[in-house]
Amino acid sequence: MVQTEANGEELSSVVSDFLQFLNASPTAFHAVDEAKRRLREVGYEQISEKEDWNLEAGKRYFFTRNYSTIVAFAIGKKYVAGNGFHIVGAHTDSPCLKLKPVSKVTKGAYLEVGVQTYGGGLWHTWFDRDLTVAGRVIIREEKDGSVSYSHKLLRIYEPIMRIPTLAIHLDRNVNSDGFKPNTQSHLLPVLATAIKEELNKVATDNSKERPTSNSSKHHSVLLQVNDFETDFFMIASQLGCAADDICDFELQACDTQPSILAGIKKEFIFSGRLDNLCMSFCSLKALIDTTSSESNLEDETGVRMVALFDHEEVGSSSAQGAGSPVMLDALSRITNIFCSNTNVLIQKAIQRSFLVSADMAHALHPNYMEKHEDNHQPKLHGGLVIKHNANQRYATNAVTSFIFKEIALKHNVPTQEFVVRNDMACGSTIGPILASGVGIRTVDVGAPQLSMHSIREMCAIDDVKHSYEHFKAFFQEFTQLDGKVTVDI
Repeated sequence: MVQTEANGEELSSVVSDFLQFLNASPTAFHAVDEAKRRLREVGYEQISEKEDWNLEAGKRYFFTRNYSTIVAFAIGKKYVAGNGFHIVGAHTDSPCLKLKPVSKVTKGAYLEVGVQTYGGGLWHTWFDRDLTVAGRVIIREEKDGSVSYSHKLLRIYEPIMRIPTLAIHLDRNVNSDGFKPNTQSHLLPVLATAIKEELNKVATDNSKERPTSNSSKHHSVLLQVNDFETDFFMIASQLGCAADDICDFELQACDTQPSILAGIKKEFIFSGRLDNLCMSFCSLKALIDTTSSESNLEDETGVRMVALFDHEEVGSSSAQGAGSPVMLDALSRITNIFCSNTNVLIQKAIQRSFLVSADMAHALHPNYMEKHEDNHQPKLHGGLVIKHNANQRYATNAVTSFIFKEIALKHNVPTQEFVVRNDMACGSTIGPILASGVGIRTVDVGAPQLSMHSIREMCAIDDVKHSYEHFKAFFQEFTQLDGKVTVDI
């Protein structure tokens, strides 16, 4: 167990749990599946947007959309229609390389995998890494003469491909001019050589394995039951089906190196996908731990909610993104169940609600100090960063910032503040999208990290604890604190 100077045992538990969550979540689909497992474990009931909802005060529920977005909520025992929702929103997706619908590429006697870039990744960091694939697969199942189709998660643990860099002898100016790969031509993982593929075909023919209808779109070595020489189990074997039963898939390249505790003082986490699985985990754990028994909800008059969206990295404009009606749909349906006349009540509920938009923040980089202005330099171990932007790239205002800081002050949790330099562009989050689309009060926050959008990022273990504690305090304290805020928002 990792020990730290303060609260070592508690910190170790949260960090250990976080590492397990990271290592179980190579894709957004897997992250949602892990969230579902954790919610079910403590008694949350899964409901479906396709069906009627039968909800009760004091009970806990969750639903998913597209298997990549999940909304979980606990209804206070004293909740009545028109009361507010206390929400932490984050996202499940991260920049990555996604397999193309036709991924079969053969060049120079190599079998390569066609990929498309998803989000704004630091693509040079994907070179010379041990890569595999993970995602979801649609398969055909036949039983007793009837055919059905199901969605299954896939994860191949072995390193099966790599994007090799060009030798410096063939690119003499790379260190002086910079590494500038062309994402169409240079960013293709190598899967195998054509020589080994031919040998594989001979073995396949000898075993009388039937050809697959997908072989024109994807390399058969990726789809077949196994590679006869290396015995690396591929997609069909992992799913327990024939290669021809694979109807379609959404797969992405993934790093095989696990998330780990690191640093000479064991103070860091080195991992992919910290943006934004760190905020997803901390908010989910905070919700679970503040609603794990009915007694937690005994005096609650509102609804505690966590919403983890897909597609934030590409703008949130999808059926399961923050730009969709999923948030407003959930608020409306919950309100409607407790009162049939929702036209006015849902508007009241929104004005009584509060959203914490949680997305990782840029920590001060010691080798690029000039990228932060002097008065706004978030540090690792310094707690959640409250993000401000006068041009509304973040949705924080004075009231929402005050409320979030006041909660932290009461629980002795540190916070920091960030404003981007005037001469630099500012990123954005789901905060402004939901604030403008739903009309909900919003504060934008995030734990500080380095190497954002790299295949391998880093953050501080203390900030995982600070984030978890802050979100937990938000769920416990917001109702009482908001009653004292008399500002007409």
